[in-house]
Amino acid sequence: MTIEVRVPQLPESVADATLVSWHKKPGDAVARDENLVDLETDKVVLEVPAPAAGTLKEIMFTDGAKVTSGQVLAMIEAGAAAVPGASAPAIMAAPGGAVTPAKDAAKPDAVAAKLSPAAKRVVEENKVDPKAVTGSGRDGRVSKSDVVNYLSGASPPAKAGAAVPGARGTRAEQRVPMTRLRARIAERMVQAQATQALLTSFNEVDLKSVNEIRARYKDQFEKQHGVKLGFMSFFAKACVEALKKFPSVNASVDGNDIVYHEYFDIGVAVSTDRGLIVPVLRDADFQSFADIEKSIANFAARARAGTITMEELTGGTFTITNGGVFGSLLSTPIVNSPQSAILGMHKIQDRAVVIDGQVAVRPMMYIALTYDHRLIDGREAVQFLVTVKQCLEDPARMVLGI
Repeated sequence: MTIEVRVPQLPESVADATLVSWHKKPGDAVARDENLVDLETDKVVLEVPAPAAGTLKEIMFTDGAKVTSGQVLAMIEAGAAAVPGASAPAIMAAPGGAVTPAKDAAKPDAVAAKLSPAAKRVVEENKVDPKAVTGSGRDGRVSKSDVVNYLSGASPPAKAGAAVPGARGTRAEQRVPMTRLRARIAERMVQAQATQALLTSFNEVDLKSVNEIRARYKDQFEKQHGVKLGFMSFFAKACVEALKKFPSVNASVDGNDIVYHEYFDIGVAVSTDRGLIVPVLRDADFQSFADIEKSIANFAARARAGTITMEELTGGTFTITNGGVFGSLLSTPIVNSPQSAILGMHKIQDRAVVIDGQVAVRPMMYIALTYDHRLIDGREAVQFLVTVKQCLEDPARMVLGI
């Protein structure tokens, strides 16, 4: 019996997906639920599993093709055994609709398994031996940046009769297409700058109390909840308290209307080798510190593995981004439209500060709030930051709701 493999249903906001790479070739045996192909959307890479065990009979689209919800990607002959030594390419439709031979892709091996979807695409486009690229990720996982760095450092073959450059070295360039995620990020950032009246206010926070709580309870917290007590749960809770006091920071502009959100869905920016994505903590006001830390750890792991879902990246009423993990001391983050504000965390640095007339060394962090001045006044933005500061410098406020 022949079974169709179709593009999964895409969200309404996503018109199509790009076929990144096939993991099987026609004639290969496939197991039920085995990943056959990766599809890249504006936000995530989707894996398309085999609906049944059998043999991959035919592939309909080549790598790079754009596909839409419900389109047939491949045909599986259910229950059929693999064709021994099958290497003859099956016929498939090219992105433009023309019929071309399929690529004779090799089965995934241990090296290929360590390639992220974006890295695999660059490897294939530039005909790079993946074994020659050193991965910087966990367990040697190879990211797109690893491949690009390898290409930048590789010397191109010299032309016949041409002089070989001396001590100055090569001046190589590599041109690679933007991933859909990177192109979408670029589009949204430009859109935010063009459509919102963005302004940034700053403050600084003394994190001595937060550090003391984390040091005192970190072992007990991890033992009881199975996750480390980080900084993000404190900042998420502090932002919820501030958003409750200043609802315009949690609102958004829709045409000539202001939409006040009476819930607190906090987006937490996560860096991946494909770019920055923002999974959302739903109803953050009802989540405990442990709930928030578990959610963030889960989001980060699945975002970097490319298994996070579209629903988890959709929505959000406010965003927190932490440039401090990369060493940023101060920055002006860009609002994640259609939201109206974003909080930027930065590097914690010991600095001399004056407390009660005495100079003391404290762990200080600059925080920044970029906001849409059409909706949020400067007074509200400054008071929002002051509230976040007060909650972090005296965490009991978050417990007491004051």
